[in-house]
Amino acid sequence: MMKNEFKGLIVQGDKKFSLKNHKTDFTGGYNKEKAKDALVNSKISLSHLQEKLYASAKHAVLIIFQAMDAAGKDSAIEHVMSGLNPQGCQVYSFKTPTQKEYEHDFLWRHYKALPERGRIGIHNRSHYENVLVCKVHPEYILNENIPGLSDVKKISKNFWQQRYKSIKNFEEHLSANGTVVLKFFLNVSRDEQKKRFLERIDDPTKNWKFSSGDIEERALWDQYMNAYERAINETSTPESPWHIIPADKKWFARLAISEIIEDKLKSLDLKFPVLGEAEDAKLGEAKRILLSE
Repeated sequence: MMKNEFKGLIVQGDKKFSLKNHKTDFTGGYNKEKAKDALVNSKISLSHLQEKLYASAKHAVLIIFQAMDAAGKDSAIEHVMSGLNPQGCQVYSFKTPTQKEYEHDFLWRHYKALPERGRIGIHNRSHYENVLVCKVHPEYILNENIPGLSDVKKISKNFWQQRYKSIKNFEEHLSANGTVVLKFFLNVSRDEQKKRFLERIDDPTKNWKFSSGDIEERALWDQYMNAYERAINETSTPESPWHIIPADKKWFARLAISEIIEDKLKSLDLKFPVLGEAEDAKLGEAKRILLSE
């Protein structure tokens, strides 16, 4: 059963969501050392649960990470997923769509990247970019060459409502067909982002992580927060809720993500396949042959 300190991070869409009600430095009573120990235990549990997920091959798990730059998506994926078997796990990092991808609907490239049953798929950024960065930069929509949308002024409120609807229908379809969708928004403060940007600039080994474009996007912070708040309100459902992860303390964010994934996998009641009588008999025969060698 999920611990109370993590239950409060779930947005199920049953009431209005507001970012101001979610502290970015919340740590749930944990300190750094306690969280590290708890994360080790959670990762061990995740490893066992993944083995059952892979063996049963009835469910797929899609884990979505969204956040502002420097919120810790990459490090969260690295630390939380480090104990998983790579054979049953795949990570996709979505960048600006290619020309070929622009020739299809906005969900096409994400559908292609979905995990098969038995596997865990991790999307570092996702189909939500189409109602986040594109909401802040609506001119990007014009690259999709959608009929009737030849000018930014023609992108109406109805257009965005249709996008939210398409996303909800997409996730509902996945859920109905055995894919568990876990959505994480790493909620970092503007001050903490500034601190991490400065660390990237001052540390030569981290310079590659920084781009001048990061500063340009930071200037649009309020617009991004509005876009996230709206997207979360429009697409958080009991089947596919959003999880708002306090990200100012990376050690707590990693623990929260791991515990939430662990709790969800446990709820699936995963079991190793049980062989039928015929196959069980073949095992007995195989054992007899091996022992007689």
